[in-house]
Amino acid sequence: MRLTISRKYHILFWLLYFAFNSIRWGSYFDDYWYSFKSNLIEFPLHIIIVYFNIYYLVPKFIIGKKYKSYITSLIIVLGINYFVRIGLVYWLVTTDTSPIVQGESDLFSFNHIIAITLGEIYVLALVSGIKFTIDYVIQLNKNNQLLELQTETEMNYLKAQIQPHFFFNTLNSLYALTLKKSEKAAEVVLKLSEIMEYVLYDLNKKKIPLLKEINYVRNYIELEQIRRGDLVDSNVEIIGEIDDILLPPFLFLPFVENCFKHGQLSSGKICIKMTFKRDEKELEFVLVNSYEQDNFPKVKSGIGIINVKRRLDLNYGNTFQLKNYPTENEYIVVLKIPLK
Repeated sequence: MRLTISRKYHILFWLLYFAFNSIRWGSYFDDYWYSFKSNLIEFPLHIIIVYFNIYYLVPKFIIGKKYKSYITSLIIVLGINYFVRIGLVYWLVTTDTSPIVQGESDLFSFNHIIAITLGEIYVLALVSGIKFTIDYVIQLNKNNQLLELQTETEMNYLKAQIQPHFFFNTLNSLYALTLKKSEKAAEVVLKLSEIMEYVLYDLNKKKIPLLKEINYVRNYIELEQIRRGDLVDSNVEIIGEIDDILLPPFLFLPFVENCFKHGQLSSGKICIKMTFKRDEKELEFVLVNSYEQDNFPKVKSGIGIINVKRRLDLNYGNTFQLKNYPTENEYIVVLKIPLK
């Protein structure tokens, strides 16, 4: 929600502050009429000094880090205020100016000057503090809105990257089958159309059911099984209740794609085992695929995995865990996502 300050709020603040101050000092002096008249003189001076400080002195000296000049200017302003205020009260309200301060003090005495000046500094600090606090909240709101817009823009860009990347990989498989004039090409087109529905529609959603994500992962594996036949051995295991889990789309499929890209053994066989395990606090995704050092690149990278890492960071900050490492004959990916 964006905060705005219009003139009516300024006017309302000063009217309320004037009423409060008049009642407060009227009660103290037991003379509400005197308090009203003196405040009627003093408040225009308060307003002039406060806005002069906020809109001129602070921008000119504080923001420019000219602190000595600011203090000097403020002392001059407070000095002028003292004489103007005493003069106006003496001329328009009463010739007895001692009640302006608490206790007996001679006019122009050190105690009298300090009392009047401290009272003015109190008003100056109070109003300036309120103004700068509100400005800070407004700026914080703007920064948060800009950050949200930046995050949303980056998220949309990352999602836009997924579509051509995914279809490029899948169409390559289809192209290989058409070259062989394989009867499986028609089945691949059918499976591909189901995945297109996911990429074109579900990918635009912030979150989708985990079960739907798993279904599309299975579809992708089936596409590869159609192309490779018995060389693909896969297993998906689900532990715990996952019906109510909603997650950002396309988190797991890039890892599965990598299995087919880099996990082929010298025999041509690809083995994949996926486990989705849910407990009270998090969802754990474990992917184990076949691995041979000679067939695996030294640096495992690609637009899909980089994309997933960035989207995880945008969605979960530092609350998720992602580890991937090789063993003697397997490559393991472990992803833990908080559910709360």
